[in-house]
Amino acid sequence: MKRNSYIFTLAFVGMIAAFGPFVTDFYLPALPALSDYFGAPASMIQLSLTVGMIGLGTGQLIVGPLSDRYGRRMPLLLSLAAFAAATAGCLVTDSIGRFLLYRFVQGLAGAGGVVISRSIATDLYAGRELARFFSVLGSVQGIVPVAAPVIGGLLLAVTDWKGIFAVLLGIGIALLVMTLAFRESLAQRSRSVAASFKGYAPVLRNRRSMRYMGVQAMAMGVMFSYISASPFIFQQQYGLSPVAYSLCFGFNAFGIMAGSLLVLRSRSSERGLAIGTRGFLVMALATAIVLTQGGSVWLIEASFFLLMVMLGTIMPTSTTLALEPLREYSGSASAALGFLSFLVGGICSPLVGMGDMAVSTAAVIALCALFTMLLARGADHPHAEIRTNEHLS
Repeated sequence: MKRNSYIFTLAFVGMIAAFGPFVTDFYLPALPALSDYFGAPASMIQLSLTVGMIGLGTGQLIVGPLSDRYGRRMPLLLSLAAFAAATAGCLVTDSIGRFLLYRFVQGLAGAGGVVISRSIATDLYAGRELARFFSVLGSVQGIVPVAAPVIGGLLLAVTDWKGIFAVLLGIGIALLVMTLAFRESLAQRSRSVAASFKGYAPVLRNRRSMRYMGVQAMAMGVMFSYISASPFIFQQQYGLSPVAYSLCFGFNAFGIMAGSLLVLRSRSSERGLAIGTRGFLVMALATAIVLTQGGSVWLIEASFFLLMVMLGTIMPTSTTLALEPLREYSGSASAALGFLSFLVGGICSPLVGMGDMAVSTAAVIALCALFTMLLARGADHPHAEIRTNEHLS
């Protein structure tokens, strides 16, 4: 019975964790069709990505503390209901302005799943069991942002953009029904909403946890840079067809999953993260060299794949190390982690398009990987150790 409960929790938490990024990336192949439908320029349609990301980042700052006050189940139900309403709005509107508004609400609502999924894991597990759970969860969270556009492209072959949003609506409703069967995981709640938002104070004061959040945020900067630049690198620079590019894209997504599962063999999260960040920097520098020197498509694909494997080792270990010392404020801590990740990702994504894309992508990836390793080493430095109890008192 306990095993069945674990599997259900893992499946449920994995789905709601992946939901936010899935909402952001799923409709990417349909952007040209949206431009035609609304009669809007490409820049305006691209803005729908931006407002969705803004909603996804800021929504976590709101939902996280509220989930510490009202529990995980009720805020998640409200988030999924809001998502369903916003998606229905996207389907029926003929105004690009209202479409952008609905996309922002979609992002806000999707943030609920992202932040609450990590809080549920922290409520239920501790120590190595928590690290193991986050390793499996990290493989799901890592694969979705890069796999979602591939799935959307395949779906677009048999339907139009409204069909893609109809699928999103169906997924949202299905998750809403699953949430009704989910048992509340939070044993002790904050005394008030104000007290919940004050939970950010001990989170921000815990410099060690904040460094681990910085580790994940910089690593996510590499992933978002890869997502933004790879279509142009593979299709324009190397001349791959959209189908061939999708295969490379999907294969690299499995690299993230492999890395997340591989780190389970580490003796501790600290050791797994130390090895992962070093390997991450090595592969980032190797990828940067291949990009700037114009290596073959097979060489650049192998470099990206190994880079994604290293990324997969960083996501679950940094999450565990960042959140476990802040269990009493897990909602706020999870929100801060998600916000920083999307903030850095949002900054890095447009930077890769400046000037020569191969050079700019190489520079952004190398710098983010360097800061990832430096932050990880700083968090493990004796002088960076902060007594957790001092910040939770």
